[in-house]
Amino acid sequence: MLFLLQVADTQISLISLLQKGGWIMYPLYALLVIAIYVFIERFIAIKKAGTIDPQFMLIIRDNIIAGNVSAAKSLAKNTLNPVAKMIEKGIMRIGKPLDAIEKSMENVGKLEMYSMERNLNILSLVAGIAPMFGFLGTIVGMVQLFYGIASTGEYTLNTIAGGIYTKMITSATGLIIGLIAYVGHNYLSTQIDKTANKMETASADFLDILQEPTHS
Repeated sequence: MLFLLQVADTQISLISLLQKGGWIMYPLYALLVIAIYVFIERFIAIKKAGTIDPQFMLIIRDNIIAGNVSAAKSLAKNTLNPVAKMIEKGIMRIGKPLDAIEKSMENVGKLEMYSMERNLNILSLVAGIAPMFGFLGTIVGMVQLFYGIASTGEYTLNTIAGGIYTKMITSATGLIIGLIAYVGHNYLSTQIDKTANKMETASADFLDILQEPTHS
């Protein structure tokens, strides 16, 4: 649907209004596309990483307590999420001191955290750059404004309209894109923190399991 704005008895489409922002709008459009792409790609990856079967640790525990370590290792290997990768590493280190097992699992956890956080800095960058481009548009708009006045020698609405359009539209667009990227970055960071908490809980549970007596 085409959005319309009513201005002095003249209908202006949103697209036409944005076009009045001038060339500075194109890098802003590019930043918006980048922010949306990174958010969707990271959202899917982080959601997949955070999807953990609540029965996973119970099955791991039952297998280890029963002395069936190979079954526990097979389950962890075939489960694709950060928690399972940590547990798999822990199972592979069974028989070594708990400190060594915990350190190995911690190293895997750090790698998984890095994988989930990959490209999040792009959203942070867009959140900072987009408003700056909007500010650049403000400067361009002011230059157009004063150039129009200097060229015509008249200080009328028709003379300054182009500069005002550029100034307001680019500033507003830059702020909106920056806000979108900022909110997206913080939302994804929150989801990563939730997954990290699950990883820490699973690691602690696994270490507790290793200290329980087995029934092999």
